[in-house]
Amino acid sequence: MHKGLIVKALSGFYYVEESVTKKIYECRGRGAFRNQNITPLVGDIVKFQIEANDKGYVVEIDERKNELRRPMIANVDQVLLVFSVKSPDFNQPLLDRFLAVIESNFIKPVIILSKKDLKDDDEIDSFINYYQTIGYQIIKTSKTDMESIENVKALFKDKISVLAGQSGVGKSSLLNAINPNFELNTDAISKALGRGKHTTRHVELFKIENGLVADTPGFSSLDFQELNITVEILAQSFIDFFEISRGCKFRGCTHINEPKCAVKARLNEDKIFDNRYLNYKNFYDEIKNQRVIYQKKQ
Repeated sequence: MHKGLIVKALSGFYYVEESVTKKIYECRGRGAFRNQNITPLVGDIVKFQIEANDKGYVVEIDERKNELRRPMIANVDQVLLVFSVKSPDFNQPLLDRFLAVIESNFIKPVIILSKKDLKDDDEIDSFINYYQTIGYQIIKTSKTDMESIENVKALFKDKISVLAGQSGVGKSSLLNAINPNFELNTDAISKALGRGKHTTRHVELFKIENGLVADTPGFSSLDFQELNITVEILAQSFIDFFEISRGCKFRGCTHINEPKCAVKARLNEDKIFDNRYLNYKNFYDEIKNQRVIYQKKQ
């Protein structure tokens, strides 16, 4: 029996890097996984057996410290959220949605602002300042600015990292700038649609410096119900609200209808905070509506 790391999953095959030899074996999952409703994920530490023609079967999955479902990957140390300052425009609602999902999984997020060379106004600076103030690390990058690329590269040491974000923001371009040998496919932004094309088709871990990074399929929405995020989890996933909520009158305050809510008392003091609260309220309503629809179907 061998032990290794799943570095790629594609069309029902799992590509496992053996922990000692570092050789990669093409494996299938045992039927028992299907019976147990378990799917091996990229990032899983697994036991596998090698059979004819250097092909094998995954027979056991070690306990995971965490997992993401979109993208489907396990044992993540950090998620690098890549958002462009322009083309496509910076999208705060989508950023807050990603942050809520990542925080709910107790994974560290780092915000990467790409295409900084395209910035033509100072509005983005207010977003940067606010998110830094509440504790998020932000790195501004351009694929032509090697100093910024080196700053991103330093993040990967001894970690499994995920690049995620809106389509067309330059995730693949960023990886190509870090290591041109990746030669990942990139497409230009569709001017007609104002968004990028989905250029990455599967999840795969790439070796970078002394770590591993996953380039993931681009997408523009995350379903809270699919990800099992409740309104209670949502309230705890907005880290700035969580700290302020210590001053709320009621324990477990959802910051919607409760009186003497410290979070609502802070409204109209900061534009970005107000935007965050609006996004939070929209996410809250979305989760509540999804729950009602689900209950009606039962």
